[in-house]
Amino acid sequence: MRLAVAAAVLSLAAAVPGPSAFADGSPGPYAFTEGAPSVTGATGTAGAERLEPGRTYRSSLPWDGRLHYRLDLDAVSTVYVSATAVPAAGTTVAATDGLRISVQDAQGTSCSFQTTRFGASRSPHPVTAWGARDASPGHTLCQGAGTYYVLIERIGADGSSSDTWPLELAVFSEPPLKRTGATKAPDSWNSASPEQATGQAVERAGGAGFAAASAIGPGVWRTRIRPGQTLFYKVPVDWGQQPNATAELGGASEGSGYVSGALTLTLYNPVRGHVEEAYAGYSGRPASAGLAPLPPVAHANRYGFADQVKSLRFAGLHYLVVHLAAQTAERFGEGPYDLTLRVRVDGTARPGPDYAGRSEPGQLFEVTAHDRAAATPAGAAGGTVALRVLAVGGIGAGTALLAVLGVWTVAARRGAGHPGAPGAA
Repeated sequence: MRLAVAAAVLSLAAAVPGPSAFADGSPGPYAFTEGAPSVTGATGTAGAERLEPGRTYRSSLPWDGRLHYRLDLDAVSTVYVSATAVPAAGTTVAATDGLRISVQDAQGTSCSFQTTRFGASRSPHPVTAWGARDASPGHTLCQGAGTYYVLIERIGADGSSSDTWPLELAVFSEPPLKRTGATKAPDSWNSASPEQATGQAVERAGGAGFAAASAIGPGVWRTRIRPGQTLFYKVPVDWGQQPNATAELGGASEGSGYVSGALTLTLYNPVRGHVEEAYAGYSGRPASAGLAPLPPVAHANRYGFADQVKSLRFAGLHYLVVHLAAQTAERFGEGPYDLTLRVRVDGTARPGPDYAGRSEPGQLFEVTAHDRAAATPAGAAGGTVALRVLAVGGIGAGTALLAVLGVWTVAARRGAGHPGAPGAA
């Protein structure tokens, strides 16, 4: 009994964010996946370290980096690799700086590639690109079991900082279908701009990385953000549903001028694949950036033409990432600034495809009851209350845990004296 209680309490402690998470609008470093092993990229395919589906890794990308990693794949699974580069705050980046990722077979044939740039924000912040070895029916390149390679390249512009970027690499696998499904993306869908979500705004601080993303769902959410900060949220989107969001930045109390691309809102799919992005300039008055209308999530979207369609190929937790450009502070002060997220998830959830196996990690392409509960205002409030209990009065987490363990130990002893009591189990 005591061991079970201790394990449960320690699990709760592990889930509690560090002190920076309690400071509203306080900028902090990127939150890498806890316990992720480090891998070193090779300059060529010889000696490339292996990446396994279902795992997340840490690495680094130098200024002139062209790094290789190895995948050992079966013939039927589709495998995705996501790379997130994290430039340090205060470094110089250009709109054309960025990250390129490609997946190649053993002969050097490209299976996929994508380039992500900092774009209009020209502000150092986490940037993510994804690649894939797609084993879905209809694909002819990169088929069959064997060795494949991930190539990650840094795209630099003259005058940009030459420091090394920390990297987070995440690998995911998708099983094949039991029976071949549709091999053509839907021809039509409701592409009208949805009305913005309305209602009472719920306080919900954002996380500092994909692994630390805060859960939100349809509705209105608010927090505060500082220049240079990036906030991560996760939204459950089921099969047949259409995600949409708008980010609104509040007015400044001082300053003047204009910051181009100050506010960036980006949507990523469950394997951290880029779906859509929106920008807004800032003149000190309220500004907003809204995503374009997107199609419903469907397995057959992978056969579409537009990247936005192809990216919405599976259900699961999708990520909304908001960045406020660092140069906003030069014109309008350090903030923090009011930030409102208006989130919509339209459409009725439908049954998913009949997969012939499990994803890695498991339940990746599902929306669970836990996901839905965590994304509600009640779920968000419950998490906030738990954090405040542990943080109240400046008490350390260890002290609070010892106090709780003490109470539960007494209860367990009392239960042991009464075999019919719940504690006796």
